Amino acid sequence: MAKFRQNHEKGRGADGWMGKISSITVLLIALLAGGFYGIPKMMDSDNGSRSGPRSTADYNNAAKIESHDRSFLPVSSNDNIVHHSYYSLAYNEKKEQADWVAYELTKASLQVKNVPRAKRFNEDPAVRTKSAKHSDYSHSGFTRGHLAPAGDMAFSSDAMRECFYMSNMSPQPRPFNNGIWKELEETTRDWAYKKDAVYVVTGPIFYDDDYETIGKKNKVGVPDAFYKIIVEQGTESSASFIIPNTLSNKHLNKYLVSIDEIEKQTGIDFFSSQLSEEAESKIDGKGWAFNESKYQQRINHWNKQ
Repeated sequence: MAKFRQNHEKGRGADGWMGKISSITVLLIALLAGGFYGIPKMMDSDNGSRSGPRSTADYNNAAKIESHDRSFLPVSSNDNIVHHSYYSLAYNEKKEQADWVAYELTKASLQVKNVPRAKRFNEDPAVRTKSAKHSDYSHSGFTRGHLAPAGDMAFSSDAMRECFYMSNMSPQPRPFNNGIWKELEETTRDWAYKKDAVYVVTGPIFYDDDYETIGKKNKVGVPDAFYKIIVEQGTESSASFIIPNTLSNKHLNKYLVSIDEIEKQTGIDFFSSQLSEEAESKIDGKGWAFNESKYQQRINHWNKQ
């Protein structure tokens, strides 16, 4: 999965006579002007480009995401629900993956310095029917595609560890996982940063029961497509996608659909307590800017890896 670009802005260096003052002089001025309490703030400024929590502890204390509002979670006939610390899912035992994974993504969480990416995929101990295994994907030709991306969970070691549970994985061809899916994940993080907070729901789509499987024992289903719904908190503005599980050279905006269309194809009810019927019925692209340079990077590089 793609690693989130930590610096959204670049700080500017001092110029003129200030640029010639020695670091010792600057420190003395800071002490005289702001007292000793100014030093931690200066050291925490990240070149002046960001404000907000800079550590996992600071973020958890400020945002209390571990006790997040769950009223936005989807409603379906699948009652095999698992609540992890920073995301929830409905596990489909037959297909050995989640029908949906849902979580809150905030600017505050994206401002926290990234923890190291996890290296191990583990079975999910919270799935009562037992989740798929790492070995189910081995030599299958498919990657272990995150539904809740590692880049979205990089603010906490616990969040990172939990997002590597096999219940959060779905079979994806490498050109899809490293291509358009990566672009959508990075774009979603950019949107969350600009909008302060969004809800994200992601899952697989199977068009019929005659689907390919991998893994001799667990027989993990290979989806025909994936959906992702992003809703700006406190508004009825959303961006929803259905993308075929294969290489794509099309722009992301070509895959915009209504939430109603995703509900029709999955049988899942999304955001019934947050959005009106009108909001769910329209294809909403306003206020959701797409990055042309990111698209060109996918076409010219990511799709060829």
